[in-house]
Formats: sequence, structure tokens, C-alpha cells
Amino acid sequence: MLSSSVLRRLGYVAMVTVSFVWLGSVKADDATSSIINIKIPKDIKWVEGNGGAASAVMVGDPNKPGLYIYLNKWHAGHMSRPHYHPNDRFITVLSGTWWVGTGPKYDPASTTPVPVGSFVTHYAKGIHYDGAKDEDCVIEILGMGPATSTPAEVK
Repeated sequence: MLSSSVLRRLGYVAMVTVSFVWLGSVKADDATSSIINIKIPKDIKWVEGNGGAASAVMVGDPNKPGLYIYLNKWHAGHMSRPHYHPNDRFITVLSGTWWVGTGPKYDPASTTPVPVGSFVTHYAKGIHYDGAKDEDCVIEILGMGPATSTPAEVK
């Protein structure tokens, strides 16, 4: 006959063994889905918009109050017209060269190239225009919604 302390230890060993067997059967996707959310490039849902760009919302909803983060992919040869936003926006260039201009007069020849890895702040109500020239570029935009855009071009 085994003593109660030996039976207790065997019970602990059995519980630990069952736990390790169960944890070993959990797929990585199951474990990470409740802790982190990973979107690899093929899982990012791009939506083509008018104006030569596609976007993919990563966090929040740019149309509602609150924090949002989205990716904007400018297609080569497309730029926005002069406009402004009501809130500051914080932009990181992820790929390609992003071109930016300021002021209400649309002049793509005067835009400034912003290379990969650059960080830009668009200040609230600052009139600007932007886009891509010779190659596609992808930027990440972080801001507080709603993310409206008001035309501000002077012709």
C-alpha cells in the first residue's frame, strides 16, 4: 500500500504530464490568437479607392471617433489634391518613396521625396497633397478619428 504523500506526488506528476501533453497539442495559431494578432501580407485586406490609392484598416475605424491605424498604398503616378484633416496624423513610410507638398496650389513638381523609414507629422488643418511618382509606396497612418479630408485647392 502506498502512503498518502506518495499518492499525492504521483497525482501531481500525472497532472503535470497531462498538462504538457495538452499544451503540446495546441497549435501556435490557437495560442497566439488570444495574445497577439498577426497579419502577414497575404492576410491584409486592401480596398481600392478613388484617387489612385488602396487602403487597409489595421486598427480602429477611421470614420469613427478614436484611435485608428491604416495602411495607404499610393499607386505610381497618383497624387491627392490639396486638402487638410481636422486632427494631427502620424505617418511612417514603409516602402517606396512618398512625395509630399504643402499649400493650396497643386504643384507636383515642388513635392519633397520622403524615403522608406521616414516619420512625418501632418499637423491638423495643414494644407497638403501627397502620393507616388515613379513607384508604388506604402505608408502607415495613425490618427484620431473621424479622419475626414477637406478639399483646399486654390486654382
